[in-house]
Amino acid sequence: MAWTLARRGLDWRFRGLRLLIVCLVLGTAALSAIGTLTGGIGRELAARGQAMLGGDLELTLAGREAAADELAAMQALGTVSQGTRLQAMARRGDDAAPVELKAVDARWPLYGQFKVNGGRVAGAPKGMTAWIDPGVADRLGVKAGDHLRVGDADLVIGGVIAGEPDRLSEGFALGPTVIVSEAALKASGLVQVGSMARWKYRLRLPKEADAAALADAFKARFVNSGFQVKTRDKASPGLDRFVERMGRFLVLVALAALGIAGIGIAGGVSSYLEMRRASIATLKILGASSGDVVRIFLLQIAAAALAAIALGLALGVGITPLLARALEGLLPIPPGFTVDVGTLAVAGAYGLLIALTFAAPPLLEARRVPAMALLRARVAPVGGGWPKNLWQVPLWVLPVGLGLTGIAALAVLTSPQPWLAAGFLGGAAAVFALLALIGRALSWGAARLPRPSRPLARMALGNLHRPGAQTSALVVALGFALAAFVLLAAVQTSIDANIAKRVPERAPDYFVLDVPRGAGAETFKALVRREAPGAAVRMVPAMRGTVLAYGPEGAMTDVATLKAVPDETWLLRGDRGLTYADEVPPGNTLTAGRWWPKDYKGEPLVSVDADQAGAIGLKVGDKLRISLLGTEREARVASLRRIDWSSFGFNYALVFSPNALEDAPHTYAATITLAAPEKRDAVRRAILSGLVKALPESSVIEVGPVLGQARTLLGQVGTAIFAAAGVAVLAGLAVLAGAIAAARAARQYDSVILRVLGASRGQLLALLAAEYALLCAVLALVALALGGGTAWLVIVELFEFDWAPDWGRVFAVLSGGVALVMVLAVLGSLSVLRTRPAEALRAL
Repeated sequence: MAWTLARRGLDWRFRGLRLLIVCLVLGTAALSAIGTLTGGIGRELAARGQAMLGGDLELTLAGREAAADELAAMQALGTVSQGTRLQAMARRGDDAAPVELKAVDARWPLYGQFKVNGGRVAGAPKGMTAWIDPGVADRLGVKAGDHLRVGDADLVIGGVIAGEPDRLSEGFALGPTVIVSEAALKASGLVQVGSMARWKYRLRLPKEADAAALADAFKARFVNSGFQVKTRDKASPGLDRFVERMGRFLVLVALAALGIAGIGIAGGVSSYLEMRRASIATLKILGASSGDVVRIFLLQIAAAALAAIALGLALGVGITPLLARALEGLLPIPPGFTVDVGTLAVAGAYGLLIALTFAAPPLLEARRVPAMALLRARVAPVGGGWPKNLWQVPLWVLPVGLGLTGIAALAVLTSPQPWLAAGFLGGAAAVFALLALIGRALSWGAARLPRPSRPLARMALGNLHRPGAQTSALVVALGFALAAFVLLAAVQTSIDANIAKRVPERAPDYFVLDVPRGAGAETFKALVRREAPGAAVRMVPAMRGTVLAYGPEGAMTDVATLKAVPDETWLLRGDRGLTYADEVPPGNTLTAGRWWPKDYKGEPLVSVDADQAGAIGLKVGDKLRISLLGTEREARVASLRRIDWSSFGFNYALVFSPNALEDAPHTYAATITLAAPEKRDAVRRAILSGLVKALPESSVIEVGPVLGQARTLLGQVGTAIFAAAGVAVLAGLAVLAGAIAAARAARQYDSVILRVLGASRGQLLALLAAEYALLCAVLALVALALGGGTAWLVIVELFEFDWAPDWGRVFAVLSGGVALVMVLAVLGSLSVLRTRPAEALRAL
């Protein structure tokens, strides 16, 4: 019987339950899309770990090849594929282009497939054959069969690269790739002692081998050799860290969307039951029990919820390819549609729990109200909420408590970061409680303020605390919605500011690597003076080394003994650029200690970036041990420096006194800043062509394309964050519209009475505007605090960016949100204003 009556009360348009449907669709769509996307990325990383890395284990050395005993130890573990990476210049005739030269042996690739244009599967190039990136082909106008010169090697182009299996693990590229054989690299003559080259050794291990354990054993055996180690489980540590942080943010967005949806569901069910007030009263008069009423409307709500959840799951699966396209090239994402049954089940369970939990209070409150009270509800609103006597617990407390417990358990148990989910749920509950208290306080304060002399102001103030006022519901809904606007604006503008700061518009036009010392350096300077008069040139010694140990003398901490290197202490992770100087580098400011004098001959000294020193607990007077070209060197910390990283020049975390490093084999690195940037295109060809002829062993990095690539990657991150946060904002808008609609239904009787007493439509609109203006004035400040605080956590703690919102844009967005509230309130009340008093009174 209950289902028969419930079905008769429903229509296919779900009139009255649309807010519930919209909120559930948005929440479940967000959860299913985010879960499907992050799950697909995780599976791709796990499945493609070997191919991405190019082996089960990768050992990297900077500046030198592995020694005989080191190579023998690798070969004892499994099959070894050796390769070399360095920057170089490719030229054809008088045209030249900076490239990333990748030399591989005959075993490459150990895993995965290398493809060239046309989908053909290829292997390592042989002899003087080269595979080139499409960027090289476009820049130099070459194709398969043409000749290309790199250093002293005359190469024949075998094809254009279409798919490089280990590209993601190679890191940020400073130029298009050219893949050659070891024989071609040797013929080029580019690798000299002190060259800025990296040797990579990829290993294929036996199936039963534990890559992590073998890596630890190898590092322990060659603890001070400067090896950087990766395993197939962590093929790209930087990518893994980014995916983890993005996953945390997306989980927060999904939970926020569901939390906001819950508010909308509660408001939607309340409005729906208000619309069915007469039906509930009639059923009770005809003999229906309170249990019958609950069953009938629970079935209707469940039917609408299941339809909304199904639609949301389908929508989530459908939009996943769009999200994948937005992140294409940034993350390994499976192509096409992906159906993850487990993720969809979790999203559906979330949706059903949210729907039933937040629908319980209004549904159970309607259950306990007598029929005559329901019929008199227009003139004597039914009381609700917490009773005056604390022992009179509302009926909905137990089911709501159980539902919230189930939601929390599901969030914690299914989240990849349980502590984050638990913390967010606690924070969301606190925010919800805070907004509810603000609503109560606003009503309480409005009732005790002096009555304004103007009638409209007096009535607007009275509407905030009159019996049946929707103030608390409006404060919660408006507070969440406006806070979401502030959050989105602050996050987006901070990301834009970080892009502008970290990827500046103005930077040196060229970086030049491997400039020879002595006569080579003079040749380089003369070439730049001739081809680009007035250009600024800066040259610094350049080498790479690895930090082995740090700390007070006699109690130094060995980096190899650290169980994990924190993300912020990047100085200890892998090899780093090293240099020496007589003076404090430009853009650097001493914060502690003193700089050494010129021609210093005493104990080797080093100056350290202050932020990194603070992260690892390094102080002035401590010692630092490094590995440079396989040898160990120690220096005492003489000073700490604050570095202006936005200068985009030569910014080294470690700067040594000249007597500490100048005897080691090395070359110079240089920057060229053109005096007339508008003539860059005219000068570029002359500089590149002159450099490859005069100094073929040197390589050039054009900053413009690198900055463009960095802006594209950071822009993709910003787009992904904007799209994800937009889901929560859409849910907030739906809740906002629903709250205003519910308030409109509650005030219809008041508007009709005022019309009968002679109020005009204009006066009623002014009354409405005054009421919402009072609410928005208070909630705008609350939204700034809540939205700004959450945005700070996302930017600083989650993504580790600088906190740099554009407050002008944030206030503009908040003002737009307030204006939107006012517009929705006015538009939502037009139907009330058009209602004829006689018709409305007869309907009552």
